[in-house]
Amino acid sequence: MNDDHESGPRRPPWLRRLGWLVLIWSASVVTLAGVAALMRGLMNALGLQV
Repeated sequence: MNDDHESGPRRPPWLRRLGWLVLIWSASVVTLAGVAALMRGLMNALGLQV
């Protein structure tokens, strides 16, 4: 058997993984803020005050 660890696909460096984590987290926060703003605008349009 060949237990050579270098034969498989290389894992991306930790900095690239951290970058993807920050990118996905930031996108989710921006999306959540957008949904909250839309809901707040809809509530104000219906006459509901926050």
